[in-house]
Amino acid sequence: IHKIVPHSAALRLFQVHAVTEGTDAQAQVSVRLEEDGRIATGQAADTDTLTASAKAYVNALNNLFARKEKSRPEAAIASGF
Repeated sequence: IHKIVPHSAALRLFQVHAVTEGTDAQAQVSVRLEEDGRIATGQAADTDTLTASAKAYVNALNNLFARKEKSRPEAAIASGF
């Protein structure tokens, strides 16, 4: 993921929980990232733990980038603040 979307975010939390039981159990993954004092979380679920992990990580990155974008001065001017 880092090769596709370069960033300097640090992984602060990685949790995996089984939502269901059995061989087709669904994994719920939570990820927390921090970059430049900003913290963002991401969550995802899938029967494949690696897929759920990647989705949660990308979700956290998207949330982090959205927070970063909102904090830019140009974004504040464009929104009327």
